[in-house]
Amino acid sequence: MTKKRALVTGIGGQDGSYLAEYLLENNYEVYGILRRHSVAENQNDRIKHLYELSKDINGFYGDLLDIPSLYRIFNEVKPHEIYNLAAMSHVRISFDMPSFTIQTNALGVLNMLEAYKTIVPKAKFYQASSSEMFGNSIDEDGYQRLTTPMNPVSPYGCAKVLGYNLVRHYRHAYGLFACNGILFNHESPRRGTNFVTNKVVKTAVQIKKGVKNKLELGNLDSYRDWGHSKDYVRAMNMILNHDSADDFVVATGEAHSVRDLCEIVFSKLEMDYRDYVVQNKKYMRPEELKYLKGDSSRVRKILGWQPDYTFESMIDEMISYWWERRIM
Repeated sequence: MTKKRALVTGIGGQDGSYLAEYLLENNYEVYGILRRHSVAENQNDRIKHLYELSKDINGFYGDLLDIPSLYRIFNEVKPHEIYNLAAMSHVRISFDMPSFTIQTNALGVLNMLEAYKTIVPKAKFYQASSSEMFGNSIDEDGYQRLTTPMNPVSPYGCAKVLGYNLVRHYRHAYGLFACNGILFNHESPRRGTNFVTNKVVKTAVQIKKGVKNKLELGNLDSYRDWGHSKDYVRAMNMILNHDSADDFVVATGEAHSVRDLCEIVFSKLEMDYRDYVVQNKKYMRPEELKYLKGDSSRVRKILGWQPDYTFESMIDEMISYWWERRIM
């Protein structure tokens, strides 16, 4: 039986690495697109172990804004499934780099869709959409869902809305199996340490070990729906293996504040976060997104998706990861 070929952009990131692992475990051939970094080790640090475990993973240099590289890769791989996870992924930094964010997260999606439509129109396409698209829109019951108005409050969110709508347009206009997964925040030990969850966990461990003495954060009273990346990449694959192209919200349905996160992490390390956490204005957003909580009832009912991790078990895993490492 011929193995399915999956093409994953952003394979070197948190989600890309977990997705690659999951696909290899399920007998796929996995092809990834990597952006070249000046420090080569940073390009595939999260996936280098997979090259040692499997011959079914291959990488290409490319970029969503370099159209010739996309066409070259699509022609060589001829993928059955395409997962577009590549993005300028840090919301706070999108305020500092709005033009690059819009180009990568919106025009980059257009470039991917054009390559897909032109070269492998029978394939299936997954777009990593984001809860940031909703901005501060909240339904009366306190949730965000597919019908919630999208009023983004960052360049990142604005770009993601355009990418989301492009995918829907290409699905309806050209009959493509193109899907959006509106994923709420998802974390893991592989999350970049400039994202708040891993920043809190790593710094708390450093404080416990006497390496640091404070943790600087922005808004402590913003609420997020945090799940685990491993659970969410399973949902990506389930969305593409559904019998029809559709859009789904993937979330835990629970909201925690950054303050809650700090309290839980520091208490697990037998500390009081109030002794160490200070606010720094440079980490505040020009326009804050106050509250996210997703209604994932459709993906649970239609696809049978359920998360394996709880918020606390995710935090426990992240603490263990940093505790076992020599960190300075």
